[in-house]
Amino acid sequence: MESVLGSLKAELVHRARFRSRREAKAALFDFIAIFCNRQRRHSSIGCRTPGQTRIDMAAAMAA
Repeated sequence: MESVLGSLKAELVHRARFRSRREAKAALFDFIAIFCNRQRRHSSIGCRTPGQTRIDMAAAMAA
């Protein structure tokens, strides 16, 4: 969790100026939904992205 918060601060919060709370919330949602859940490598799944893991699981099930 600390790694995600560190990435959030370094890559989003400290690099942007938000005009409104709504804009900040939208940016936070995008960061979590796109980067953390789709692109960021997770140690719990062998340092792969969730997308890579999903593809590998689908291929294993089809075989």
